[in-house]
Amino acid sequence: MSIFDGDHRTPIWGGWITGPTLLGPEEFARAGYDYVGFDAQHGYLDDADIARMLRRIEHVPIGTVVRLPNADAAPIGRVADAGADAVVIAMIESADQAAAAVAATRYPPAGIRSFGPLRASLGHDPAALESRVSVFAMIETAAALSGLSQICAVEGLAGLYIGPADLAISMGVDPVGATQHPDVLDAIKRIHRAAAEAGLVSGIHAGNGKAGRTMA
Repeated sequence: MSIFDGDHRTPIWGGWITGPTLLGPEEFARAGYDYVGFDAQHGYLDDADIARMLRRIEHVPIGTVVRLPNADAAPIGRVADAGADAVVIAMIESADQAAAAVAATRYPPAGIRSFGPLRASLGHDPAALESRVSVFAMIETAAALSGLSQICAVEGLAGLYIGPADLAISMGVDPVGATQHPDVLDAIKRIHRAAAEAGLVSGIHAGNGKAGRTMA
């Protein structure tokens, strides 16, 4: 599961899909989750799997997020064309990488996205297609902490998303129970504070309900 700190400090809860499934996203919606995440970083999903599931839940009242391993433009563009509401880009360590992720969702001259929506319901207005995709930079290394203010200043970035396990490893801490370690907790608070000061949404991955409640 994961949590975003939404408007008015209201937690927004999500569950993650790691493999092809027909009913998983609908079950998350039925259970009351706010969004469903499709993991193209650690999961076993390809573009076609994600596009099929996004199309299937087009009229289901749940948001959709796709996590991708890096800021490569083509995969980001494909999931945006398939109708994802947001992308979370892993291992962002610099403002340049965050800017590249944003550029992949924007058409020229603001970005480098190629036009090609895959669903008729998405329409053909470039401005509308750009505005419907939120971009989150995943902060999960000690190196990213040093460039936090510059990352937060990237125009078009919607928020920061914390990966506590990788963050812990980069800090020399055991990833098991990372959210209970004081050094990792201090880093999480620092990231959350930086996002809030920049007017960005912050989110975090949580491996179980207890960690999720603590982070919320």
